[in-house]
Amino acid sequence: MSEERISILKGAKRILVKIGSGVLTGDDGLDLDIIEHLVDEISEYSKKGFHFVIVSSGAIASGVHRMGFKESLKSLPQKQAAAAVGQGRLMRVYSNAFGRHGLVTAQVLLTMSDLTDRQRFLNIRNTLSTLTEWGVVPIINENDTVSVDEIKFGDNDNLAAMTANITEANLLINLTNTEGLYDRDPRGPEKSRLISLVTEITDEIEAAASSEADTVGMGGMKSKVIAARKVTAFGIPYIIAHGKKTGILNDILSGRETGTLFLPMAQHMKSKKYWIAFTLRSRGKICIDKGAKDAIINQGRSLLPSGIVSVEGDFRVGDPVTCVDVNGVSIAKGLVNYSSSDIDRIKGLKTSRIEQVLGDKQNVMPDLIRHPEHIEITGFRLPPE
Repeated sequence: MSEERISILKGAKRILVKIGSGVLTGDDGLDLDIIEHLVDEISEYSKKGFHFVIVSSGAIASGVHRMGFKESLKSLPQKQAAAAVGQGRLMRVYSNAFGRHGLVTAQVLLTMSDLTDRQRFLNIRNTLSTLTEWGVVPIINENDTVSVDEIKFGDNDNLAAMTANITEANLLINLTNTEGLYDRDPRGPEKSRLISLVTEITDEIEAAASSEADTVGMGGMKSKVIAARKVTAFGIPYIIAHGKKTGILNDILSGRETGTLFLPMAQHMKSKKYWIAFTLRSRGKICIDKGAKDAIINQGRSLLPSGIVSVEGDFRVGDPVTCVDVNGVSIAKGLVNYSSSDIDRIKGLKTSRIEQVLGDKQNVMPDLIRHPEHIEITGFRLPPE
């Protein structure tokens, strides 16, 4: 047992479990034995007062098996069609498994656009909260059947990281087909070492993560580390562990040294700022000078037109925009009070000249971005979108 792990996990009652394709897939498309074992564990802890939300892969793999395809699918329409075939079976397997324990499941299919719209985001939060109050186990997956590149999460690691904010989880467990994060690729010729504890996600930690995905998954270990950056920035501990290991959830929740634990940041973002920083995709960039950079980072001030060097992209009022310094390094993100064309006209000017330049516009505001969320708190960097 690890005293540190026990301390970190103490009080974690709202648990998000992401189950990857490498864990769920087997000779029958879905590994029914593994699903049964995981459901047994989740059900046992549910009866002790724990609340679980599952982010589950497996729909495409299940559909491929159901259709009898021997080769991997190449095109997006093929994958979407396979997901349409496999999603129903995936939910039926979960429903039957939890039903044997007297628990009800709910299917929640999401696209990125569901989360970038603030009202829909809040509606999803309310729905998941109600399901939890009812004792229902929500099972979340990307709506692969309708998702296109513009509204895709990229992979379920990213979806799980965003769901952690929606559910206000106390812990995210990412179950995959490896023991955790190693100091080098364990498939390589050199001996590798499992990293059991990550206190800070450094460049070395990120470099140790392979971006290569397995044959049935979308994301490799790198996507899991990027997700860890996001989740720990919200103050949630994050564990990567082997999902096919018998009793894995009991081992984790008992504080045993298994998998890789990423410690949450002591200074972490609030929910709405996290939503702006990690859920919304930037519509453009605003390059700012050294003075504006200092005002945002060290003084927590808003962005004024006098500090703007240049504008990139086509965006409207209320769109999310990233602030970068003169070297192109992202330092903050926020919602703009002016369009890109208007900002381009007033960049470098004093606030008092906004109305003079833009003319008779309603609701002229002195700040272009009110208190943008600085994204280098305690060594944290915003992952690429």
